[in-house]
Amino acid sequence: MVFMGDRATLLKTGRFARGHVHPAENMADAVFAAAAEQYKDTIETAQTPRTAQSVRTAENAESAATAETAETIEAADGVENAERAEAEASADSAETEARHRRAADAGDTASMSVLGALLLRRGDLAGAEPYLRGATADGDRAAANNLGVLLHQRGYPDEAAGWWRTAAVAGSAAAAHALGRHFRERGDEPAAEYWLRQSAEQGHALGAYALADLLEHRSDVGAERWLRAAAEQGHREAAYRLARLLERNAADAAHEVFGRPGLGPRTGAEPVAPRRTAEGDGPVAGPDHVRGGGEAEQWYRQAAARGHRRAALHLGAILEQRGELKEAGRWYLMSAKAGEARAACALGFLLRDAGDPESAAVWWLRAAQDGDGNAANALGALHAARGEQQTAERWYRAAMDAGDVNGAYNLGLLCAAQDRTAQAEQWYRRAAYAGHREAANALAVLLLQAGDPAGAEPWFSKAAEAGSVDAAFNLGILYAGRDEDRTALLWYERAAAAGHTEAALQVGMALLHHGEEQEAERHLRCAAGGGSAEAAFRLAGLLDARQPPPGPPALGEPLPEKTECEEWYERAAEQGHRRAQVRVGMLAASRGDVESAGHWYREAAESGSRNGAFNLGLLLAREGSEREAALWWTRAAADGHGRAALRLALLAARRGELAEGQRWCARAVELGPAEVAERAARLREALHQELTA
Repeated sequence: MVFMGDRATLLKTGRFARGHVHPAENMADAVFAAAAEQYKDTIETAQTPRTAQSVRTAENAESAATAETAETIEAADGVENAERAEAEASADSAETEARHRRAADAGDTASMSVLGALLLRRGDLAGAEPYLRGATADGDRAAANNLGVLLHQRGYPDEAAGWWRTAAVAGSAAAAHALGRHFRERGDEPAAEYWLRQSAEQGHALGAYALADLLEHRSDVGAERWLRAAAEQGHREAAYRLARLLERNAADAAHEVFGRPGLGPRTGAEPVAPRRTAEGDGPVAGPDHVRGGGEAEQWYRQAAARGHRRAALHLGAILEQRGELKEAGRWYLMSAKAGEARAACALGFLLRDAGDPESAAVWWLRAAQDGDGNAANALGALHAARGEQQTAERWYRAAMDAGDVNGAYNLGLLCAAQDRTAQAEQWYRRAAYAGHREAANALAVLLLQAGDPAGAEPWFSKAAEAGSVDAAFNLGILYAGRDEDRTALLWYERAAAAGHTEAALQVGMALLHHGEEQEAERHLRCAAGGGSAEAAFRLAGLLDARQPPPGPPALGEPLPEKTECEEWYERAAEQGHRRAQVRVGMLAASRGDVESAGHWYREAAESGSRNGAFNLGLLLAREGSEREAALWWTRAAADGHGRAALRLALLAARRGELAEGQRWCARAVELGPAEVAERAARLREALHQELTA
């Protein structure tokens, strides 16, 4: 089949892989596990006016002190009365503690509660227990809650739960929160939900967050409400998870994944480092309506401002996508300094794009040492570009060891560039078996080049079915080579629909062959818009055939406007398409624009176009430059242009060089076409008669 695949070449995968982050975290389980270990942080904190007269507590508030485990939980360490006691103690710690101790020893319930809370937060469990028990016996619910915390820290969770129940029934939101966490640890989700709901409905931020976590674990839509409630009270983890939830909901509503579309063949041998991933918990660079819009950004910003490193990472990704690189870099830096490897990796890319690869390498190194495979791949690409192949290979192996399958793919690319075909095939296979679609395509290319089309076809199919546009295009080439036109066209159409320029060109050519001009034009426009010079030329030819030939301009009239077809010819010509250059020259000449015609004829001729050389010769001859015209006709005739040979024969005859004229006549007869051969034969006979006269 001539019209399909006639200009297509098998796509050689020479690209550096896009990163794929696969975080191994289960947020709900991590929150629960961390919460189970942090019962010491449920000590209630009073938010009463900090005056000497305010001794009693208001139990339903989050503590000023927070702790975080793996950035999946924020837990209050609010001991009821302790915050007030610490505020008083800040001025004169010993005096304040002594005053409360005297009052507590005298039987003052409020002082016993405050002193017990203060000692508990200090870690003096033995000293705190008698005071807390005394206050609890007098009916102080804050002391009951704090006694539960103390007992849990000592390893008596059941007794602790009893005191938490007492405090929760008395109205302590913090105790209800602690009791809910206790039941969730035991696997009693109905009881956990009951007590967490009690805490959340009293406005307790930690209770609202823990309830949301429980509901989200069960895929309950009510989780968003309680995440929002906690976030509005300043809970940074709730704000972060609310933003993530908004993004997921927006993506589900859109029913599509946004990313960089395939824009044609990617055959460059130089690796290009990855940027973003839409998988797992990584930052997603996508349109605002998929990212959850401004609301998600708002919650990311709130959490990041409170020191949440992952929120800062996501906020940086949003800002980078929007082009606000300076602010994006600031959030990436904050997140990276807090230990987020992915932020360090992203910061490295920002620095690289800003022209500072050395600083980029510093952050990539930091991220790679923390186990970020994407950063290890970027370092590999950096060293490969410098020709440091061994160092590049070491980093690609590090990426692979970090669980990034791109490491194996990039090792394959590295080996292929060094003509280590056996090793390249080994790494491609490893990545392909792990589901890497571009590795499957590269493996198929390798097998096809080794003369194993039967082995290549299933890998092309696997990659194409997984979404590789390049593989779909290559399948089209494979089937076109077997003259299976219909199947080839199906794969070309599939690749073209995904934005593959050369595939769109092949579809357009096939449709032109079948006379479907309207559909052909649509595909040719797509391919031409994607940068294909051949598509621009063929589109121009299609449009050119629909319009009448222009007449010569009348004397004194301005040059006519360029038509759309001429603009497409020019676009192809500017990309070095020789036939388009000749055609642009012809159209310019027909409009009387001799200067432009000469420019494009010369461009084509110097690129090796025999038609360009012939037409340039005609133009020069009309302007009286026969000597230069003869040079270009000689070049065209040497390349097989019969008309140029005939022109040289006529020129020689006019100069009286009859033998030279006969030689060029013979060449013109040999080259043709028929009309030229006939005229050359008559001229040769006339020259012969002249010579023998």
